[in-house]
Amino acid sequence: MIQEVSILKELDHPNIVNIYELYEDESFFYIITEYLSGGELFEKINEIDHFNETIAAGYMRKILEAVNYCHTRNIVHRDLKPENILFESKKAHSSLKIIDFGTAKQIDDQSKLSQRIGTPYYIAPEVINKRYDQKCDVWSCGVILFIMLCGYPPFNGQNQQELYQRIQSGIFSFDEPEWEDISADAKNLIKKMLVTDPEKRISASEALRHDWMLINQKDKKLNSKSLEKLAKFHSQSKLKAAIMQLITTQVMSNQEKKKIQTQFKKIDVNKDGTLSREELLKCYREIYDDEMKCQEIVENLFQQADVNGSNQIDYTEFIVAFAKKEQLTAQNKLEKAFRLFDKDGNGSISKQELQEIMGGAQLSEGEWNNVFNELDLNGDGIVNFQEFTEMLIKNANEQE
Repeated sequence: MIQEVSILKELDHPNIVNIYELYEDESFFYIITEYLSGGELFEKINEIDHFNETIAAGYMRKILEAVNYCHTRNIVHRDLKPENILFESKKAHSSLKIIDFGTAKQIDDQSKLSQRIGTPYYIAPEVINKRYDQKCDVWSCGVILFIMLCGYPPFNGQNQQELYQRIQSGIFSFDEPEWEDISADAKNLIKKMLVTDPEKRISASEALRHDWMLINQKDKKLNSKSLEKLAKFHSQSKLKAAIMQLITTQVMSNQEKKKIQTQFKKIDVNKDGTLSREELLKCYREIYDDEMKCQEIVENLFQQADVNGSNQIDYTEFIVAFAKKEQLTAQNKLEKAFRLFDKDGNGSISKQELQEIMGGAQLSEGEWNNVFNELDLNGDGIVNFQEFTEMLIKNANEQE
């Protein structure tokens, strides 16, 4: 469980469940995650009147983008199945999220895993053989896609032993009537995902570039006005950026983040879940015929938005940079953010409370004093709500 929390805390992707906090008392641990009320993947599909390949491709694209993001960080999920793919809400265009990283594992580039983990229908043959890596997740995605398009799994058996034998054989067919109207491209992608030899199996990254994915992609051009606004983004201190990220992850609603998420995914050409300099440059070159200006804008963005110094702009960093001032500094959001810091509920934030909620920051006592003094405008040793909001609203006004 601790492993699951540590892995999830490192992940920042629009299609992976957010984890907010871990608490413990004498008897229990409590994991606080975002609330997903939209139900499981197949429940959602059953509610759609005219489910088709375009919708299926949209769902599979989001799943693979999250999987690819994990794989670029050497994280294997190991239990991808429809029950672990949930929707944010019951709304028609609600986004899906991968959950349950309890069996996830971070591995070295050359190492192999040997523990047989997973759900029988979705388990890859190399997992049964107890020697596998990230590619086992791609097999599971292939099984999910197969079931999405026809309603039953590619491999079956009277018992687990028979099921595993059929999975290891890798023999399945598209002969049944359900496959008559399914495109050749969809079948081709499934064949490449359900290859028994993981060395020959398509990767998550390659699957995202498959013809079936591209044909069924509804791609609109980026909004140039949004890009111009993003170019003006600037953030002053690490503290302000950290508080803005807190508001983004724990206070902003998924609905508010929806449009920003769409822009992020359009820029993220290689679908690794982060934005590189080259991806941003490509966008700005489409609206400015001035290479120097494009380079300057992108360099400024990285200096200001790349808070964690990863040399990439992560999803949450992008939302902070892209969100409108009103989305981050509305009174109700500032009140909620303040209450997150004010742990004892006495109406003020102490330096200790600030350190507790920003505990991941490895700072010296002198550095903590400097950070706290940014908020403590009148120097009385505590931060009240007015001081808290003044700093953030001033920051947002400067950004405007």
